[in-house]
This record gives sequence, structure tokens and C-alpha cells, in this order.
Amino acid sequence: MQTGLYVSLSAQMALERRLTTLADNVANAGTVGFRAGGITFDDVMTGLTNEAVSFVSSGETSYDTRSGAFEETGNPFDFAVRGDAWFGIDTPSGVVMTRDGRFTLLDTGELVTLQGYPVLDAGGAPLVLDPNAGPPEAGGDGTLRQNGNLVGAIGLYAYAPGPTATRFGNSGFIPDNQPQPVVDQPEVGVKQGFVENSNVDPMHEMMRLIQVQRAFDQVSTLMRDSDTSLKDAIKAMGS
Repeated sequence: MQTGLYVSLSAQMALERRLTTLADNVANAGTVGFRAGGITFDDVMTGLTNEAVSFVSSGETSYDTRSGAFEETGNPFDFAVRGDAWFGIDTPSGVVMTRDGRFTLLDTGELVTLQGYPVLDAGGAPLVLDPNAGPPEAGGDGTLRQNGNLVGAIGLYAYAPGPTATRFGNSGFIPDNQPQPVVDQPEVGVKQGFVENSNVDPMHEMMRLIQVQRAFDQVSTLMRDSDTSLKDAIKAMGS
């Protein structure tokens, strides 16, 4: 009978992880550049006989790589990535990949994120513009011009967050290895005056959240029933 309790406990732990992931998605449905998270589980078998028991694995994290919807802002310092690529920013934790292209220009000419992290070019160096030349004009490939003069290019990097990816803030990831710049790929570029919204579908995630919550409650009920049955059996044997 205790085996049933262990199986139920493993299921409850898996459902709790799924609940946490879904709740994080719902909370960030309005976060610019956010990538929805997911988690998958496998059966873990104990023994090779007909009495083998199936438990739930600890789970593996995954991320939805589909692009979110573009929203036009008209701000010349807002950028959205077109295609499969990421912006690179320099942070105290190292280089971070992000799809949040809400930038601003410092008095020193550095192009930075809203949090003050420098935006990198394709060579991995911070972008520095002319602070007195006004907002830049961006080409589709990320090149930046001020007063008609080429002053730099926003770096776009190839990256795919895997199961061991570490989130940085709400929209960023700390890469496991050195991201490679994307060059000479017409399908990859930037759109100036736009931002990319979260790729979370709030209604779908809320429905899944309710379903998982119900499943969690059902497993809790099963555990209580199993515990009651075990106690009743012990009492019967004792008498």
C-alpha cells in the first residue's frame, strides 16, 4: 500500500513543478520578449517484473521559441528581432541573450537597455553612438546610421535556450556557451519602432493552470484515501 503513496507523491511533485511553470507564464503574459516555459515528464520504472512500479521523473524544462506578436511603439530606440536571433547585452552575470529590445541612449553615447546594460554589436563590444546626432535610423539588418553616416550595427546572435538554460530577469537567458553572431541571413534582422510581446497565450495557460490544479487536488484526495486504507488495515490486523 505504501507504494501507492510514493507514486502519488511523485505525481504531486511533478504537478507542483508544472503549476509553478504555468503560474510564471501567466504572470509574464505582458512581459516584453518573454519566452513561455514548459516541462515534460517521463515514466521511471522500478524493477523488471510484472510487479514493476512506474514513478514520474523529475522533469525536463523546455521553452517555447515561437516569436511573440510585434507591437508598434513609434519609439526610435525600440527594436524587435525579426527571425530566429537574439540581442546580446553585457551584464554583471556576463553576456545575456534577450528579445527585449527597449533601449535608450546615454549622455555618453552608449546604447543600453532600460536596466542600464550595454547593448552589444556583432563583435561583442558595447554599441556607442553620437549622443548629439539624434536618434539612429536602423536598417533591416540592424545597421545604425545617424545623419546618414554609418555608426554601428546592433548585434544579433544565434541562440536556443535548452533544458539547462538559466533565466536572467524576465526576458533574458544566460547562455551555456559563446553565442555566435548571425550575419548575411536575409530572414534575420530588426524592426525599428516595434517591440516583441510575450509569446504566452494567457487564456490557454489559465485553462491549463486550472486543469493541473484539479489534478493536484485529485492526487491529494487519493493520498488521503490510501493513508486511511492503510490505517484501517493496520487496525484490522491488530485486532
